[in-house]
Amino acid sequence: MAARIDHLVTSGTFSLDGGTWDVDNNVWIVGDDSEAIVIDAAHDAEAILAALDGRALRAIVCTHAHNDHIDAAPALAAATGARILLHPADQPLWKQTHPDHSPDGDLADGQVLTIAGTDLTVLHTPGHAPGGICLYAPDLGTVFTGDTLFQGGPGATGRSFSDFPTIVDSIREKLLTLPPETVVRTGHGDSTTIGAEAPHLQEWIKRGH
Repeated sequence: MAARIDHLVTSGTFSLDGGTWDVDNNVWIVGDDSEAIVIDAAHDAEAILAALDGRALRAIVCTHAHNDHIDAAPALAAATGARILLHPADQPLWKQTHPDHSPDGDLADGQVLTIAGTDLTVLHTPGHAPGGICLYAPDLGTVFTGDTLFQGGPGATGRSFSDFPTIVDSIREKLLTLPPETVVRTGHGDSTTIGAEAPHLQEWIKRGH
């Protein structure tokens, strides 16, 4: 059975630089009836466990280490035995949320994760966070962008550890090169496609340089 994508929305808070905001997060589960990976264990480990429905969880992949994307990761790992994977450049952010629990493995640009016979390629896309990554699954026609790219433009870069020219470079080099029909599954809000975002992104690129 081919891998499928399950979608869960969880709610909680995002905190950074002394501020806290209510947020809804997209949690993506990729796998088949027997095994899966979770992309961004946000807010509610029990809800994610319920959505897994008994499947073996092979990994918890963090698109970046803002607290709203990783707050449930240790509890989910403890319940399932899954390894938590994070790009090492986001260790300083991770430690703000989980000072006593380290990720179990590193993510690197070009690394390939395979689940249910489906390959997902890690694209290092810094800018929103230093260790921000996207996961591109060509067989599924999709890219999971975390907070790097949304419907309507790049992720926010107004807080610590972020940089606008860097996120623009990441999007131009790593995402706009994907097929235009590629579905963009984001960390918050609605999905879109590379083709739908490309015209708007050209304007962002001009602003970034």
